[in-house]
Amino acid sequence: MVLEAISSAVLGLALAWMAASRLPHRLPARPLVLSTGVAGSLFGAFLTHSALETASLLLVLTGSGIVATASVSLLVRPTGRLRRRSATA
Repeated sequence: MVLEAISSAVLGLALAWMAASRLPHRLPARPLVLSTGVAGSLFGAFLTHSALETASLLLVLTGSGIVATASVSLLVRPTGRLRRRSATA
């Protein structure tokens, strides 16, 4: 259980760091992105471990990686300003 938690936290940190280094202009501050990745990964590991009681480490890491990626993707902002036209134009 401890190995799953440590492994999933490291996985979440790595995924968040990779996203923050590739998309710095579309993400908020780096500490927020990194903490979101770790928290999402730990929640994903908890969720996977709870749903599949006798799950292997590989399945738990897969679930934690999916939830961490989804959590970090919620932080992505649009690239440019949204251009809205008025109804009369």
